[in-house]
Amino acid sequence: MSQATPMRKRHQFNSRMTRIILLISFLFFFGRFVYSSIGAWQHHQDKKAAQQSSQVTEPQVRTEQN
Repeated sequence: MSQATPMRKRHQFNSRMTRIILLISFLFFFGRFVYSSIGAWQHHQDKKAAQQSSQVTEPQVRTEQN
């Protein structure tokens, strides 16, 4: 009976630590996802703006092929 109490406390400690570690891991994962999403969106906007400015400054010349 004397060993049951420490095992129960150890089990509670292990499950609490597991939850804390999983929560921290999830926060890191979510943070990286948000960071990469912002970077990808900015890159997309820059690329779209570069395409629009190149179309305005350099009109494409079409050549007719037979």
